[in-house]
Amino acid sequence: MAVWKRAGACLAAVAVVTGAAGCGNGDDGGKKAADSAQSEVQTQNQMTKVLQAAFKKTSEAKSSKVRMTMTMPAAMSGGGTMEMSGVQGWDPTVLDVTMKGSALTAGDPDAPEQVRMIMLDDAMYMDMGAKQAAEMDGKRWMKMDFGAIAEASGDPALQQQMTGGMENMNQDPAQQLALLLESPNLKHVGPEKVDGVQTQHYKGTLSFEEMLDANKSLDMLSEKEREELVAGVKKSGLKGYDTEFWVNEDNYPAKMVVGMKFPQGTMNMTAHYSDYGAAAEVEAPPAKDTFDFMEMMKELEDLGAGSEAGAGS
Repeated sequence: MAVWKRAGACLAAVAVVTGAAGCGNGDDGGKKAADSAQSEVQTQNQMTKVLQAAFKKTSEAKSSKVRMTMTMPAAMSGGGTMEMSGVQGWDPTVLDVTMKGSALTAGDPDAPEQVRMIMLDDAMYMDMGAKQAAEMDGKRWMKMDFGAIAEASGDPALQQQMTGGMENMNQDPAQQLALLLESPNLKHVGPEKVDGVQTQHYKGTLSFEEMLDANKSLDMLSEKEREELVAGVKKSGLKGYDTEFWVNEDNYPAKMVVGMKFPQGTMNMTAHYSDYGAAAEVEAPPAKDTFDFMEMMKELEDLGAGSEAGAGS
């Protein structure tokens, strides 16, 4: 928001200055430049108002149905496509979706054709399928408590990264709208139909540094943690984000496309949203059907320690 206020002020100043020059010397070229600058200010202000209204309504809706497709270039671990559909909420953060696709199976012949994933209370549950259940006393759901995993690591930076990652996985459309508003080159592409509904199409780009400055959820990082995060992202080669939104006549995002640019290619995410405000009734799987990832790792560690002790005796 601050970036756009500064940009708007600068454009307004340009319009005033060129307008004054035009009045002083009767230069038609100066007047045209002033009119053009003023028109650009009005266009930018109108876009900002529309997206601010969409951000407000989306934030207040707190949930929606979502249908998403992610594609990764072949140079990224073989690449592939993942499709996801279900319900999501962003106040609080919850998710109940079914996923399928080549990026999910990763060439594993024993992998289930589709996986249901539930996220709530800072934990993720994944249905690992019948084969996994047979090996885990009938328990087919794996629980990953990212807070507990991070805490066990004893690394504050990892703790922040993992718990923050839970929020980012949800791809809250309100948060993405807020980031788009910070784009220094926001554009109104024009009217388009999405899923049979009339929408207005907007797009903008953000470098990683601009995204970092705009993402307020990262303000909790210490200077050292921020430097480590930046170093890690730079090592991955992430260049920036291309973001597009299609906003319907009710001021709700109907579609979003985010492209993340890497040296290996662009990772694209396309999401379609509907049924805003519908109750996102997400429940954790029954405890009797769930095994905890951390507990499983501890048991394996204990077994390894026992084997070493036996070998030593």
